[in-house]
Amino acid sequence: MEGSRLKHGASVRHRWMSGVAILAALCLSGNAMSACKLSKIAELPVTMVDMKAMVNAEINGQAATFAVDSGAFYSVITPASAAEFKLKTHSAPFQLRVSGVGGEASMAAATVRVFTLAGIPFPDVEFLVGGGEVGGGSVGVLGQNVLRLGDVEYDLAHGVIRLMREEDCRKANLAYWAGASAAFSMIDIQSTTPLESLTIGTAFLNGARIRVAFDTGADASFLSLRAAKRAGISVDGPGARYAGTSRGIGRATVKTWIVPVAEFKLGDEEIRNTHLRVGDYDLGSADMLIGADFFLSHHLYVAGKNAKLFFTYNGGPVFNLTVSPAAVAAEGPAAEPRDPTAPAPPVAGEPKDAAEFSRRGAAFAARREFAAAIADFDRACELAPDQPDYFYERGIAHAGNNQPVAALSDFDQTLKLKPDHVPARVARAEIHFRGGDSPHALEDLDAADRAASKEADARLQMSAIYAHADRLPEAIAQLDLWVAAHKADARLGSALGERCWVRTLAGVELPQALGDCNDALNLVDKKAADSSRFFVSRGLVRLRLGDYQKSVDDFGTALALRPKEAWALYGRGVDELRLGRNADGEADLKSAQDVWPGIAAAFEKHGIHP
Repeated sequence: MEGSRLKHGASVRHRWMSGVAILAALCLSGNAMSACKLSKIAELPVTMVDMKAMVNAEINGQAATFAVDSGAFYSVITPASAAEFKLKTHSAPFQLRVSGVGGEASMAAATVRVFTLAGIPFPDVEFLVGGGEVGGGSVGVLGQNVLRLGDVEYDLAHGVIRLMREEDCRKANLAYWAGASAAFSMIDIQSTTPLESLTIGTAFLNGARIRVAFDTGADASFLSLRAAKRAGISVDGPGARYAGTSRGIGRATVKTWIVPVAEFKLGDEEIRNTHLRVGDYDLGSADMLIGADFFLSHHLYVAGKNAKLFFTYNGGPVFNLTVSPAAVAAEGPAAEPRDPTAPAPPVAGEPKDAAEFSRRGAAFAARREFAAAIADFDRACELAPDQPDYFYERGIAHAGNNQPVAALSDFDQTLKLKPDHVPARVARAEIHFRGGDSPHALEDLDAADRAASKEADARLQMSAIYAHADRLPEAIAQLDLWVAAHKADARLGSALGERCWVRTLAGVELPQALGDCNDALNLVDKKAADSSRFFVSRGLVRLRLGDYQKSVDDFGTALALRPKEAWALYGRGVDELRLGRNADGEADLKSAQDVWPGIAAAFEKHGIHP
């Protein structure tokens, strides 16, 4: 959930989580600190997963992982997770809707009988229910109703978030970790209220003043298109590059670009000749979200009562400039823009136990510093050889570092320690399949299917592997379960398009497949190059249904978006032959085989012949 905000001016009261009650309970575990009457309310261990800051909690005694989202005004559980934890939902106050990147989402509510955070149980805690999956195995987000219990210290590079309390520190340097003589930055931030809870300050972009919101829920920092134009930055200018789409709380996705920037200045920190991500977002009162990439490269202290933010630079790239695979496919490979001023990653303070090594390793892995991550996971595995998650995390780092044999070994050990570890089953299945070992991949997928809840987000990834392994009925079954539980997810369009495709290849439920394709096309950007696949799928459904002219039209639309799409060329050729346009049909069949010599065999494999 990125940049979420309350709509309709509704306040959230009565049975909602009481900040005063939680503060009082958490303070019982606080450790006094000497400087400036600063005390710790609670320490939340954080594991970075896919640029999400994850913390462990419990819902009615069952383990649950939440993403910490400083851009969310309130804590949220996804509908699929609410169903998985058997939470009864009821209407949220004032027909509440939440907006953010990706549009709006309506909200319900649910009461957790016992919610446990930082080892402390809280009775009858209310959560909003809505939106799509956050990713990384999270059941939802912890928002500002928790984070505003006091000041917040973000030290994601070392795997911790601290809720703090200060007294008489208005004039003090609260970057206490930096020492008296070390460099630090301080900026003023706007005072917050329950309805305006974002941490917002001021930065300068190419000399233009912009409002920035500090949002751990955003995987990467990004600038609104409107603010970019105001600073004289064009997404069509020299050096700009399309970077794919991003999703947030709603179903919609938005386009992003990476653009060169002459100067970005925040506090006393200045970056010259860098790049920023720009998106066609409505960020409300902010011009830019400062995301998890900035939080990983900095140590921050948000002094809410004093309306100030202190930060120091850890080292390494400030901004995550990764380009999505779809964007690379659409425009061709290119070197990833990097911050030329960024030094090598720092050597952080030495962790004390396996959990701290694991959390620091996860922070390195989130920044794709895999060698450093693997070294930390090595220590975690040595210190706690009975903990399956440490081997799983190291396996993911080995996979990211293009070391599939080492990754398989780690996943083997994970599953030896915990045979029903669903993420390890799916990760191992994917490596087996890519290595040509379909029998073992399918064995892992079948085991994951038995172990996973019917609402599990992993079923979307499982469906893709089943489909690639030509186990089409199983792929459809996974998609049926996922779609039923994720109606508000931003990936719904892609999932419906995939189910249309798999049903069509299998030659089953063709009217339903056509409905899936139509629904998918209503949820995606029809003009994006990546949307060609949805038109290919619908064209293929219509070919099987005998609606040849409409099929030709769909394949033609797909080819307008991606001219060398072999499936569209061959499918249109088949349509044209059946319509009696033999010369056109033969020409399209030949063009398709010039693009991919195996296309005729692919069609024949699924029972479609010229």
